[in-house]
Amino acid sequence: MTQIRPLVQDDVRPVLALSQEAFGPYPAGAELPSLEQPGRRRWGSFDDGRVVAHLAVHRYDSWWSGVTVPTAGIASVTVAAERRGDGLLADLLGEALEVERVDGACVLSTLYPTATGIYRSLGYEVVTSYDLVDVPLASLVRLRPSPQISLRRAQVGDMPAIRGVYDTWAAAQRGPLTRGGPSFPATDAELMEAPTGTTLALDEDGAVVGYTSWDRGPGYDGSAVIRVHDLLATDDRAHARLWSFFASFSSVVGSLRVRTSGIDAARRHLPGSMGSVTESRPYMLRIDDVAAAVTALAPTGTARFAVSGDRLGVMDGTYEVAGGGCRRVDDQPDTRAPVFSPRGLALAYAGVESCASLRLAGLLHGPGNDGSLDGCWGPRGAVHVRDYF
Repeated sequence: MTQIRPLVQDDVRPVLALSQEAFGPYPAGAELPSLEQPGRRRWGSFDDGRVVAHLAVHRYDSWWSGVTVPTAGIASVTVAAERRGDGLLADLLGEALEVERVDGACVLSTLYPTATGIYRSLGYEVVTSYDLVDVPLASLVRLRPSPQISLRRAQVGDMPAIRGVYDTWAAAQRGPLTRGGPSFPATDAELMEAPTGTTLALDEDGAVVGYTSWDRGPGYDGSAVIRVHDLLATDDRAHARLWSFFASFSSVVGSLRVRTSGIDAARRHLPGSMGSVTESRPYMLRIDDVAAAVTALAPTGTARFAVSGDRLGVMDGTYEVAGGGCRRVDDQPDTRAPVFSPRGLALAYAGVESCASLRLAGLLHGPGNDGSLDGCWGPRGAVHVRDYF
């Protein structure tokens, strides 16, 4: 009989061996990883004492239209090759999410899949992607940034201001992590040492209104690349100033490789082409605690809806939205109300699809006022992410 339990450090060698089946060999000579880290819990399925599946749950919070929502980030999912298709993942994920939900750490669940099909069957749906975008440096020479925005290299003492820029940007979005709590344990000094440089954009009063963190790759010709981890600003003028900063490398570097998601505010300042996506990692969302997730958004108006088809057995039921909150009123889906599939609810909550579109996709059916439902999730728009796990 399969046993599911949290992993401990004594499990590290069999877990590492199983991981190698999915992700390739561990670097030779590298220290064994720790299975017990703050903000992260690892789970395993065991058959006759042998680990046959495992995953990690990162404890995060993510921003959704100005509020933070507890989010379980699922990573390092591996199932033994001979046991794939046996249903191990559904049982393992269900157990892990149940513990996080009881602890108040799982209202939403997100992940970066290597294959989307299995996760769609478990209630996840793609709501955005984490992209690698190549921007030719020669194209940035044409920018004419505001002379009122100045630049300087960041120091450790600037980290609170840098965090402030990120938090202001993230709070206005749907989806990015808060970069706080035990899952982000790096100190200010460690964050400052990680990239080649972090460059600040300052307004007329010397306040930090934008920043970019970047790594200078090898070479000094057209094949050389600068990798940009963040380019964020709270003053629209700072976007162009930060892009033009990189134009100064155009004689010795061919392109920037920028980590971003979709067409964000910064990319809209690029002259001509907004760059070409060379790598895209889909990002999937599942609404694990429906009432808590909707209540977090402080919905206006009233609505009634149902959810049906959750393989993990926690979402199904009928819900009412009223008085700025949401509650489950029945454990069974009421077919007289509009009924979401788990995937449909994820898309509606993320704000990337209207209820009318979900009906066309077969992810919402039954009678109801789609306009009232659309209002439950706040304004629609793109989902943005900036951290891979």
